[in-house]
Order: sequence, then C-alpha cells, then structure tokens
Amino acid sequence: MPELHPDHFQTTIGYQFRNTQFLLEALTHSSYAQESADRPRDNEQMEFLGDAVLTFVVSIALADAFPDWEEGKLTRARAHLVAAPHLYSVARGLNLGQHLRLGRGEEKTGGREKPALLVNALEAVVAALYRDGGIDAARDFITGFIVPQNLAAATGELFSIDYKSALQEHLQAERTPPAEYHVVEESGPEHQKTFTVEAQAGDNLSAQGRGGSKKAAEQEAARLILEKLGRKISTHG
Repeated sequence: MPELHPDHFQTTIGYQFRNTQFLLEALTHSSYAQESADRPRDNEQMEFLGDAVLTFVVSIALADAFPDWEEGKLTRARAHLVAAPHLYSVARGLNLGQHLRLGRGEEKTGGREKPALLVNALEAVVAALYRDGGIDAARDFITGFIVPQNLAAATGELFSIDYKSALQEHLQAERTPPAEYHVVEESGPEHQKTFTVEAQAGDNLSAQGRGGSKKAAEQEAARLILEKLGRKISTHG
C-alpha cells in the first residue's frame, strides 16, 4: 500500500509544518532511504531525539499532575507512557503506519504494522515537531495524543505494564520465535509460595524472574530480557 500524502497526517494531528522536510524525514524508514536514488535521510536520528523530548515532556506532565509522588512512583508511571506497547497503540490510533515511506522488502513483510517500526516513527514525529515548532509543538502533540487527558483518572493504567506482551511484540518484529517460560523453582509455604520462572528468547537470551505467582514471575523474567535487549520499556518504556 503506498504511503499517504503528509498533508493527511498533518490534518490528523492538527499541526501544519512550516518545513515539511522534517515530517518526511520522520516518516522515512532506512529501507526506503537505501532504495531511493536521491538517498533521503532516514528517521533513525529523529527517533533518538524524539525519545529524549518525549521523556522530558512526560516527566514534566507527571511532576505537574502529581506533586506529592516520590521519584520511584513517577519513574514507574513514566515508564508506562513511553513504553513500546503504549506508543504502539498511539501510533496505530493515528494510522501512522499508512504514512510511512518503506522499502519494497519492508512493504512486502507488513512493515506498516510492525510494532518496532511504528514506535520508532512515532518518536521521530515528536522530534520533527520539536525541530519545526520547538518544545511547544512537541508538547502539544505529546499531551494531546500520548499522555492521557486526565492523568489523575488514569493512575491505574500507569502502573500496568505487560512485559510479556512487549517482549512478544519485539520478538515478532524481529521474526524470532516466541519466548518460552518454565517454572524452575517453587519455595515457601503453600499459602505464600514464591515462584522462579526462567524465560528463554532469541539467540540464547535467558533470565529468571521471581514473584508471588507464576504470572508475576513470568512478567519479571520478560522485563529482564527486555532490559538485556535494550528496549525502552525496561527503564523508561
């Protein structure tokens, strides 16, 4: 499916770029740049900048909304809002995949729906807005589409990160088989057991998580593997 004209995306987000080249760069995957005769810039540097801007703006929004929260709680809430699963949901809601400029190979393998590509592109869009309109433009987009409108009412959502789903999405995007989870130890009395679960994924990646239930231990093991993979969800999403 060919990408849509950038004007459609500008209408969706309610922002008109003064320099549309910033937006085009944010929407350009490396596969497209490599196949194009004019070698346009891809969105990898934009993604790097957008990640930093996103973390900054979300941090301010949370600190303003919850002045009494201690640092650890703010950090966990921020982790959810900049995590891959949340950003993937936002990107899909914006129909961002249909605006990407992809190479033929990515197009054929469903690149417009790949979580990693969409998350990276969304972060790149944040950077494009920052480049074009400064921090105000980036903040308006982040608070309008990424941060819940009523943060106080969304506190339950802020602390519910599904690490197993995040890992599964990452492995799927990398065309790697799903992770496998095995209980390796149960300890403690029957009414208060502690489970140790080992997760195995990718090229000999493994981690052990502990928790008061098998599900909690699996989530912790998945989180640790994501951390080893360097995924944003591990520390700040």
